[in-house]
Amino acid sequence: MMKIAVIALLAVSTVSSQCFYKDDSSKKLDPEARTNLYRGQLEFTLNLFNAINKAVPNDNIFFSPFSVYHTLLLAYFAAGGETEKSLKHSLQIKNNLDKINLMTAYKVDKRSRTANNNSDSYEFTSANKLFVDEELRVRDCMFQLFGEEIQALNFHNSPREAKDYINEWVARVTKNNIKDLLPDDGVSEATKLVLANAAYFKGVWASKFPVERTKKEAFFVSETRQTLVPFMKQKGTFHYMVSDDLGAQILELPYKGNDISMYILLPPYSMKEGVTNIIQNLTPERLAAVVEESYMGREVIVEIPKFTMERSLPLREVNTCYRFICKL
Repeated sequence: MMKIAVIALLAVSTVSSQCFYKDDSSKKLDPEARTNLYRGQLEFTLNLFNAINKAVPNDNIFFSPFSVYHTLLLAYFAAGGETEKSLKHSLQIKNNLDKINLMTAYKVDKRSRTANNNSDSYEFTSANKLFVDEELRVRDCMFQLFGEEIQALNFHNSPREAKDYINEWVARVTKNNIKDLLPDDGVSEATKLVLANAAYFKGVWASKFPVERTKKEAFFVSETRQTLVPFMKQKGTFHYMVSDDLGAQILELPYKGNDISMYILLPPYSMKEGVTNIIQNLTPERLAAVVEESYMGREVIVEIPKFTMERSLPLREVNTCYRFICKL
């Protein structure tokens, strides 16, 4: 399946032989491209996480680095000059990874996610869209290579209609969980481009939490403050380990189908500034080890508070706002 996808992409690149470089078809296929894309995303994840944590050190943090990364990656494909250099640096794209191989990895990864989205196990939809003003010149080859991800709208004459169209697209992809992403003043006659990513995930635990065992208990918001919240509980065999490098207990909670998991990093109860310590110890290599290493199956008692979180994160430097909703 993967070989077929790669061949199809290379055929498209040959047709658009001068989209990225003077001769795109001369670029050789790099078998490490997808691995490099994954590693770059890990580095970007930690960089963005640390930047957000520094901006709001006393707040809870919830964001989707996957969504942000792939949205900006779409912008990188279309960019040139200083914008291209800046995005390449921010997205941690290696100098030896050209746009042809990066695009191939991006497309294969997208097809793989679509193929693995088993509705009996979970629902996961992630869609990127680059909305451009009709007066903005976009190379024909970009529409050819990214037809589903680039759309022209009439921002200069009908900004309100364009804004409503984007909001409707986001609501449709997220099953109406995110409505009115763009405010009334989010688009104007001067708008030339809007980058959008809409992601939706709904999963069922591989090992369900019994409803009758959910009870209210004390949750420590800080060392001195606590509140009563519903806790889900179950006893079972899960992948569990203690990482001395991170100063954390690590628990994997897989969703049905075992393609997607939630990883919980919990500092020792007695450790002051335990979460801060974990953040300081996180590196791309250690983060990769959390999701790649094989853990021992151990019988543990799992207690997780039920919560709903909604967060908007304005990234002022790029005039972009990301909004996320999580229910657990």
